[in-house]
Amino acid sequence: MQDFCATKGWVVSVVVEECGSGLNDDRKKLRKLLLDKSVTRIVVEHKDRLTRFGFNYIQDLWHGEIVIINEVVEDESDLMQDFVSVVTSFTARLYGRRRSKRQTEKLIATLSAPENDNA
Repeated sequence: MQDFCATKGWVVSVVVEECGSGLNDDRKKLRKLLLDKSVTRIVVEHKDRLTRFGFNYIQDLWHGEIVIINEVVEDESDLMQDFVSVVTSFTARLYGRRRSKRQTEKLIATLSAPENDNA
């Protein structure tokens, strides 16, 4: 990424790395970056590394330039990426619900268990 910017003659003032899904809309580092008025350009390798959904909103509403190094040119490939994103999103939600349900059941079982009968 830095080599790409250097070949364009761009000075990289900050490198932001955030471990998180492009599906997550609560990424603290991305939010901070988008709100920072001193940032004028964001460079990402792939569009989905920035966000899976809502990219056009970010691009239209953010004050700076967003540069995608490896843009998908083929419509079929772009459609497949969107399909994978949707399946990934629903899978994550489904597993989250299952985990939440298991945690709730465990809590109910703990609260329902009779107290120590030592009296």
